[in-house]
Amino acid sequence: YWHQVIKMNEYQKSRFTKKMVERMFNTATGKKIAVLGFAFKKDTGDTRETASAFVCRDLLAERAKIHVYDPQVKREQMMLEFDYTLNVNTTTEPDLEKLITTSSSAYDACDGAHAIAVLTEWDEFKTLDYQRIYEKMSKPAFIFDGRNIVNQAALRKIGFEVYAIGKPWPHM
Repeated sequence: YWHQVIKMNEYQKSRFTKKMVERMFNTATGKKIAVLGFAFKKDTGDTRETASAFVCRDLLAERAKIHVYDPQVKREQMMLEFDYTLNVNTTTEPDLEKLITTSSSAYDACDGAHAIAVLTEWDEFKTLDYQRIYEKMSKPAFIFDGRNIVNQAALRKIGFEVYAIGKPWPHM
């Protein structure tokens, strides 16, 4: 039973990334993706088995340029999680240091990004100045909400293409 639960969880994480890539015209190669949140859940620095690591791994396989911002997770801890849980390190992925950037703010992570993936439900991600973020992003600008915390209607009004987990995604 638990083996099936784990398999389903893994499938859902890879499905999220697959849908992201599909929406971005079937490629993430060379595109800047802002990952907002790396912790397992808000208000903690715990990264054990975090969905963010799995999404980042799949984006790395697509050769995306990932810019991660998390208010509590340090780069060293993030890299340990990649290595320990997923065997992703500079030996298995020589370009790892070039492909993953740790940003000091959500705004820095999103500056010039093609897409944003909200992967931890930090309260600050609900109140970001998304108009400011949109103006500095590549267009079309995508938001993939893996935690259902952003105001989808308001973001669409700004001009974002918004996709949220658990909500129907329009067919292409």
